Amino acid sequence: MSIRLHRCPIPIKADRHPCWRVEKALEEAGVPYEVVKGPVRPGKRDELERLSGQRKYPVIELADGSAYRRESKEMASAIRAGGLEDTLSSSSRSGFHAS
Repeated sequence: MSIRLHRCPIPIKADRHPCWRVEKALEEAGVPYEVVKGPVRPGKRDELERLSGQRKYPVIELADGSAYRRESKEMASAIRAGGLEDTLSSSSRSGFHAS
């Protein structure tokens, strides 16, 4: 599985930071991913909006071009609960945006 984690460029490694929360969950689950650091200012996140339908970080982009975005605590919890494959293969694919 090839995924890209779109996150802010601020290198904060604190559990309260949404981008780090999801990145840490991916690391702990052993999921290979590429980090894509985007603009700090929401007004500059046109590419993120095109991808996910909104301008908030973090966003997980899948190999098929779809995007997964929920609140970071939900994303991290889903990743830890059963690995990313289970989350991504669910029939409802809640939180997904096809670009």
